[in-house]
Amino acid sequence: MSIPFSNTQYRIPQGFGNLLEGLTREILRQQPDNIPAFAAAYFENLLEKREKTDFDPAEWGSKVDDRFYNNHAFKEQEPPEKYEPEKEKSVKQETPITKLSSEDTEKENAAITIQAAFRGHRARMAVKKMKLENSEKEKVEEEKEDE
Repeated sequence: MSIPFSNTQYRIPQGFGNLLEGLTREILRQQPDNIPAFAAAYFENLLEKREKTDFDPAEWGSKVDDRFYNNHAFKEQEPPEKYEPEKEKSVKQETPITKLSSEDTEKENAAITIQAAFRGHRARMAVKKMKLENSEKEKVEEEKEDE
């Protein structure tokens, strides 16, 4: 959040966003009439659980966020290095490629064909069901119009 015409930016403390998400989720589930009282009871319940189990959802959420945002997999990767044939040879020796036999390949292709045929069958049945439902709705609407 920022203030217009100011350099100041406020940051949400780590874990606070997760607490608010949990509260929001419970408010949407329960639909309470008095939201402030519900929030107070919710946070008191969280405090009791934290004291009994030593599990703090705010701390856990901040660790998850930290893991996500500081993971090196999400950073930009370095450009590839120049081609070095010696390096490539060592990699090839370390990771042998296993070839599938012709029988395994045939089995895999047969399984793929069967799965595709079954998915097509299910899709056709779903379309047929939708058409039946639509035609029934149209008949009901026509009968209402006739009356």
